[in-house]
Amino acid sequence: MKTFYTLILSVIVLASCSNSDDKKITTNLVNNPLTANENADAVAMPVIEVAQDFFDFGEMPQKESVSTEFILKNTGDAPLLIRSAKGSCGCTVPEWPKEPVAVGNEAIIKVTFNSGNKKGKQNKTVTLVTNAIPSTKVLTIKGTVLVPETE
Repeated sequence: MKTFYTLILSVIVLASCSNSDDKKITTNLVNNPLTANENADAVAMPVIEVAQDFFDFGEMPQKESVSTEFILKNTGDAPLLIRSAKGSCGCTVPEWPKEPVAVGNEAIIKVTFNSGNKKGKQNKTVTLVTNAIPSTKVLTIKGTVLVPETE
C-alpha cells in the first residue's frame, strides 16, 4: 500500500513540474533606458516639477467632498508618462492624464477628498508612479474635519 501512495505522489509531483514556455515576457513591456554604467544625466528622461506638492483644505464639515488641483510640469528631455496615481485611502481619489505629457507642457492632477464620517485632523497622500527619475512623486493634502455639535 505504501508503494501505491508513493507512486501516486510521484505522478502528481512530476505532473505539476511542467516547464512550458507559454508565458513569455517580451522586451517591449520593459523600458529601462539606463544601465549600471550610465549616468542618469546622459539619458533623455522626463523630470517632474511641482510648484506646490502640499495643500491644506483647512476646516471642513463631515460628509463633504473637497477638491484641489496640483500642476505638474515636465522639464525633462522626454515625454512624461504618469503610469498610476493612488490615494492613501479610499477617501482620497486622484484624477490624472493618461496620455504622455510632452516636454515643457503641464498636467493637472485633481485630488478629491471625501470627509465621510472622519473627524479631526486628516493627512492623506497621493503617490504618482511615472517614468521619471525618481519614479515616484508624493502629493500631500491635509485638513481638519469638524464634527457637528449634537443638541
